[in-house]
Amino acid sequence: MSKRVSFQHSRRPSLSRVRGAVVAAGLGTSMVLGAGAAFAAATAGSPGVASLINNSAAASVAQQAAVQGKAAKAAKVAEVAKEKAAKKAAVKKAAGWETPVSRYQLSASFGNDGSRWAHKHSGQDFAVPIGTEVKAAHRGTVVKAGPNGGGDGPAYGNAVVIKHANGTYSQYAHLAQIDVRIGETVKTGQKIALSGNTGNSSGPHLHFEIRHTADYGSAVNPVSFLHKEGVSV
Repeated sequence: MSKRVSFQHSRRPSLSRVRGAVVAAGLGTSMVLGAGAAFAAATAGSPGVASLINNSAAASVAQQAAVQGKAAKAAKVAEVAKEKAAKKAAVKKAAGWETPVSRYQLSASFGNDGSRWAHKHSGQDFAVPIGTEVKAAHRGTVVKAGPNGGGDGPAYGNAVVIKHANGTYSQYAHLAQIDVRIGETVKTGQKIALSGNTGNSSGPHLHFEIRHTADYGSAVNPVSFLHKEGVSV
């Protein structure tokens, strides 16, 4: 009798401990699962939480849209500014002056003495190969074009004279080919001829003058003139 009682007492604490552990483990699992379930239930079922999440997402989308809108607006402003700058540059070029040839070496200058000229040299020579494109230094109207200096004498060979709106004239001489005619309106930088070695010339070059009139004898220093117009020579 006493042995059976002893045996029963000896097993109860062990079972109790096992049951306690199982209950504790179950309780912990229930708490974890319950918390997750509660959060999920609150997210799905609670209007407050759902509204908070929706509002947050909407705010994020709105913020991104605002950033993209600002970027697009800035790009548009930059594009408009670029177009205005291009138009301004085009207008400035049309209103300005430029050298009559693009690549050259300066040779005889204005006012030089020499046996080739009856008087001092009346223009600036640009040494270039025969066939180099000669451009109008400024927009204007062709008033002379042809051999015999276009009427200024055989020393100039084939020549062109252009009248400009500011009351000045530009002359281009010793040409191999003339591509404009009297009365034609030309733009700044437009091809008007090809350089050559015609007339009283010691080698291929373009003779360039700036004049007060269309005729020989009214020339001024063309390099100084171009410098005043902002053209580097």
